[in-house]
Amino acid sequence: MLLVALLLATQPNMDQATLRKMAARFAPTEVTADLRALPDGERAALAKIVRAARLMDAIYLRQAWAGNGQLLLDLAQDSSPLGRARLQLFLIDKGPWSNLDHDAPFIPGVPPRPEAANFYPPGATKEEMEKWQKSLSGAERDAATGFFTVIRRGPDGAFTIVPYSIEYQPELGEAARFLREAARRTQQPTLKRFLETRAAAFFTNDYYQSDVAWMELDASIEATIGPYEVYTDNWFNQKAAYESFIGIRDEGETAKLQKLSAELQGIEDALPIDPKLRNPKLGALAPIRVVDEIFCSGDANHGVQTAAYNLPNDERIARERGTKRVMLKNVQQAKFSKVLLPIGQVALSSNDRGRVSFEAFFTHILMHELMHGLGPHQASGGATVRQAMQEAGSALEEAKADISGLFALQRLVDKGVLDKSLEGTMYVTFLASAFRSIRFGTSEAHGKGVALQLNTLLDEGAVRVAPDGTFAVVPEKAKAAVAKLTGDIMTLQASGDAGKARQLLERMGIVRPEVQRVLDKLQNVPVDINPIFKSVEAR
Repeated sequence: MLLVALLLATQPNMDQATLRKMAARFAPTEVTADLRALPDGERAALAKIVRAARLMDAIYLRQAWAGNGQLLLDLAQDSSPLGRARLQLFLIDKGPWSNLDHDAPFIPGVPPRPEAANFYPPGATKEEMEKWQKSLSGAERDAATGFFTVIRRGPDGAFTIVPYSIEYQPELGEAARFLREAARRTQQPTLKRFLETRAAAFFTNDYYQSDVAWMELDASIEATIGPYEVYTDNWFNQKAAYESFIGIRDEGETAKLQKLSAELQGIEDALPIDPKLRNPKLGALAPIRVVDEIFCSGDANHGVQTAAYNLPNDERIARERGTKRVMLKNVQQAKFSKVLLPIGQVALSSNDRGRVSFEAFFTHILMHELMHGLGPHQASGGATVRQAMQEAGSALEEAKADISGLFALQRLVDKGVLDKSLEGTMYVTFLASAFRSIRFGTSEAHGKGVALQLNTLLDEGAVRVAPDGTFAVVPEKAKAAVAKLTGDIMTLQASGDAGKARQLLERMGIVRPEVQRVLDKLQNVPVDINPIFKSVEAR
């Protein structure tokens, strides 16, 4: 316990009660699925996949901070009540920094969370790294800035490029062995191909073929395992962190949602923007899968849990095939029951509380994911919207997907594609969910984007605040306000005016006093869930 002793000597302790209170914001929740329909061979394959997925935790801890591994070992040996409390929160956040508290450290003596994570050499500066990368050319520069390499110093002190397959060889070699064993047991051809190609990628460091195989995966077991999201690299958003999502497909819900693919061009054609900004022909819709999650790890399992994901991030795959959207239905159900319903009882008027609906919550999350692909993607001047909006882009894009998702649902209700009853629940459910998202903090893209939407709906009279401080939807104004905000955000994105975007977010992406008063009443409501994976505990 040498490291813990050294850390404790440098700073005062954060007491046990405070740590327990911080951990209590994540409600322990069983996240499971019925595996009885799986044949014996598929269950055997699933057990091996989960064993490979567990190894992603070890890699992610190393990627996030070089000190994580030793600190975890030291905490695990501290059997005191304070030590147990520290370990509990460390395991929730996958490190010694609190995700919900702007990454403030909760273990004495640890440094601020490193923006470079552990992808770049200790002591290097962002400016040095950027200058070195720009000095390279061709394949060498592609490798240095690519998803699947770390940068280290060679014996001569110069920067050198190290592939993930070398840097994380022990864990990846073991994971590849488990995936190959799973491939031998499954009778599902597309699952077998993905497992074999992903195992090979762990050795070759070339993930293209396995990403193609993942896009084509059509099996009862939905396995996502590998390096994907780049948010851990806060220098350049270049380096992908390892994670896993393992789920069992819900065939009925998947088939139902696939039917919405035929409606997207009609939604695009009806967007409340200049017709010149619409896409006259959308690309083919990439797959949609609805699954019950049975396990997640690494970057997928720290702090607030993912409710849906849209991968891969490799632009080659996105251009050629689009991306696949995976909805984690049981995770969404857990969030709905443990977080959203209690929020509704506090934040909403008595007339609205009974209209918070899981169907509306689930369907809006789906439309949020789909609407990322609609609307302008090219800004004036030739740059993409993402490039033009710079650091304001993420919050604005999340707000676009949210509010245009409501616009799309309304259109589908008006056409009779979705049941008319959804109109009575979707706006109220969105309002309750706005408070859920703002609790993540307005420094986070989705939280800031939701604050922008809620404040705009208040100003437009589509949402009102009662004398008792509760919020209510004004149905006769909601439809027009949603359409207007959808048009305003998409038009701003198409303009490429990053300065105007920043001003909008500074003015509207804030927590107003009437919203804060509700947030203050939610102290005893969990912020999110802490998943317990009962289905795989013995695997």
